Amino acid sequence: MKTPLSPDEPTQQRYEVRFDWGREGLSSIAQTAGAIVVIDAISFTTTVQMGVALGLEVQPYAGLRHEAEAADAAGEFLDARLAGRRGSPGVSLSPSSMTEQNVGAFGAQRAVVPSLNGSRLTTLAAGYGVPVLAATLRNRTAVARWILDYQESLGDRAMVAVVAAGETRTDETVRFAVEDLLTAGAVIDALGKVGIDACSPEAAAACAAYTGLERGIRHMFTASVSGGELLKDDQGDDIAVAYQTDVSTAVPVLVDGVFTHASPAEVAARVAS
Repeated sequence: MKTPLSPDEPTQQRYEVRFDWGREGLSSIAQTAGAIVVIDAISFTTTVQMGVALGLEVQPYAGLRHEAEAADAAGEFLDARLAGRRGSPGVSLSPSSMTEQNVGAFGAQRAVVPSLNGSRLTTLAAGYGVPVLAATLRNRTAVARWILDYQESLGDRAMVAVVAAGETRTDETVRFAVEDLLTAGAVIDALGKVGIDACSPEAAAACAAYTGLERGIRHMFTASVSGGELLKDDQGDDIAVAYQTDVSTAVPVLVDGVFTHASPAEVAARVAS
């Protein structure tokens, strides 16, 4: 009988590209990683990517929504503003809310976005002291090219930890989310195409899931458990933007706890200092 791994037991360490799930997976594969790619396809990382593409900075908030509202009321966010709940008017957790009109009317350069999955995972990832990127289908190739340029700026390899958030149940267990698996696979596929292809078996399997189901991405996103929940709440627009592939070159990078634009050379210089 094999011995169970502890949550922080390092795994996949000899591979350049690694893949795992949730906060426990992050703690296993991020050790010795040189870059972390966070994926919460519907909706946090898609919301972040679309907001940053429009010039908005996005600050993840790891607490629950009511905690963020209390912090906002106490003035803790300073010049930043708290984004609305999913589906509410204006800038919110909904990716489809990230429009030029909504961002222009938001009234702040920075939006604080609570998310049960993506924000919490991002906040933990920040603790490893390496670049943290928000990835979606929309920018998967741009993310791969950013990491390649980052490696060139460092003059060395940077092991890549790709972490899918999944969905959190009410008992805090993580539910498998097919949209996160396929998006992770898409990013891993894009990394391979730029030559970052020394994948762990786990990363290779995620990549194969994407390449095998690429033609059915729209259906997979819409028919998934997460997609069904959004359709039931009449929020199908969030699915429609999340399955669009390679439509953006914007790569959100976490800088001092905030997702924004940052070049690979700039980030490499910060890491070196």
